[in-house]
Order: sequence, then C-alpha cells, then structure tokens
Amino acid sequence: MEQVEHRLTEVTVADTSFLTKIAQHLLAAGGKRYRPLLALVAAELGPDSGDGPVEAGVAVELVHLGSLYHDDVIDEADSRRGKTSVNANWTNTVAILAGDFLLARASEVAAPLGEEAVALIARTYATLCEGQVSELVYSHDLAHGPAEYHTVIGGKTASLIRTSARLGAITGGADRSTVDAISEWAWEMGMVFQITDDVLDLIADESFLGKPAGSDIGEGTFTLPVLLAAEGPDGPTIKSLLADGKPYAQSTIEQVIDLTVRGGYIDVVLDEAIERVRVAEKAAQRIPDNPLTSELHNLDQYLLDRVASARR
Repeated sequence: MEQVEHRLTEVTVADTSFLTKIAQHLLAAGGKRYRPLLALVAAELGPDSGDGPVEAGVAVELVHLGSLYHDDVIDEADSRRGKTSVNANWTNTVAILAGDFLLARASEVAAPLGEEAVALIARTYATLCEGQVSELVYSHDLAHGPAEYHTVIGGKTASLIRTSARLGAITGGADRSTVDAISEWAWEMGMVFQITDDVLDLIADESFLGKPAGSDIGEGTFTLPVLLAAEGPDGPTIKSLLADGKPYAQSTIEQVIDLTVRGGYIDVVLDEAIERVRVAEKAAQRIPDNPLTSELHNLDQYLLDRVASARR
C-alpha cells in the first residue's frame, strides 16, 4: 500500500502545476483505499510477484477518484472526505477536466498490464456511467422496481469492486477459474455493502451517519426498501407523500421511513443481503486452498455482522 500511495502521487503529476494541485486534491484528503487493497489481496491468489498488482491497485483507485470528481459535480456537493470539493472550491469545469485527467491516467497505468486490463478498466468506467445515468433517470421516481435498483447499485458500486479483485488476480497470475471465482465473490460483496448502506441510511441515527436519516429520500433517491414499501399496502400513502414535495420536508421523510420499517421491508432487504453473502461464500469455495481463503471467509462473516447490525 505504501507503493500504491507513492505511485498515486507520481502519476497524478501534470505538466501544469495547477492541474496537479486539482488532481491531487482528493488524494491528499486520504480515504480507505479499499479498492487498491482488494486488488493487492486478490493478487495473492496467484504465484506471480512484481509491480503488476500495485499498478492494478493504482488504476482502480484512479477510476474511483475520477468518478468522485464527476459525482460531486452532478450532486452539486460542497465537500468530500472532510475537504471542500473541487467543484465548490474551483468550478464545475475544473472538476470535470480533473476527473477526465484521472481517468486518462488510469488507462495509461493499466496499459502495460495488457490488453485485457485496459479493456476491463474501460468497460468498468462505462458501467459506472450507466449506473449513474440510471440513478438520474430514476430520481424522484417510484415507478421503477428491484431490477432497476440492482442495475444502479451494480453499476455505481459493485462493478468497480469486482474489477479491483479481478484485475488484482489477473496481475497476480491466478488461473482463470480463480479469477472468475474472486470476481463473483467481489461482485456480491459490493452489492451487499451498498444494500446495507442504503438500509442504514433509513434506520441509523445522525451520530452514526453524520447526516440526518433518510438523506437518500431527501435527494430523491428511492432505495430498495422504499421501492418495495411503495408497492405494498401503504403504497398509496407513500406515493402521495413523495409525489411532488421536493425538497421533501423532514417530517415527510420520517413518515416514509416509519411506513417502510413497520411494513417489514427492512428485513426483506436484509434477507436478500444475507443470501448474497451465501452466494459469495460459495464462490470463494471454488478457489483452491490458499492462505487467503480463510480471510475471505472472515470477510463474509464481517458482512453478515454488518447485516445484523443494520437489522438491529
């Protein structure tokens, strides 16, 4: 990870100092670096050592960072990771161009890893864009259902998590069946993380979230529990509450949350999350014995604990 941090700083240097400053703005704010870490861990499923896994981690983190710059423009966000966002600190134009620069650097870093790596990075960013567009299309719209919701979170969250694991395993020299298995595991894990995040947005308190509960509803993003509740017995009431009130009053948001929770839809969605963890476990079982496989099981258990905490 130290090598990843060094390379991230190195490859985000531009010919102009101003662009370097903008491109490294979020980089300096830190972050979990979860995606490059996953790439490095997945690389341990193969026999190869060298710079490939580090470069894979750098490439996926650059895609993530570039997408955040663009997301903040779309969301008109004022802050990111405790710092003023690029679009708020400078302009939307600057943020978009800096995001483009980071995405271009991601492709440049991936190029020496081979044609498959470059194609995977490009395809993943296209999927991220599709997920973002779908979310915009469905904004303030209760007419879509679970299939469309899964398309959104698969595109916006799970796709890059899957690519991180897949690219790491490829650069580590893992065999194709192992690459496919860790890719499926990571996809399901990404879906579970997003599903539980969406549940917590409805039921966790402000001290945990750092923002009021129901912020997704306030932004017109209706996640799976609310979509299911809108098709249940209290559906007409929910649809009436969310029909034309944007921005929604906090009291309206609280009513929708109450109807969703009392209808049992939180449990329905968390049951889906548990089933996805089981699918991830089965995928991990296809990986040949490796010191890493026990850690995958530990992560599966972490996801189950996360679901349990959301259920409480």
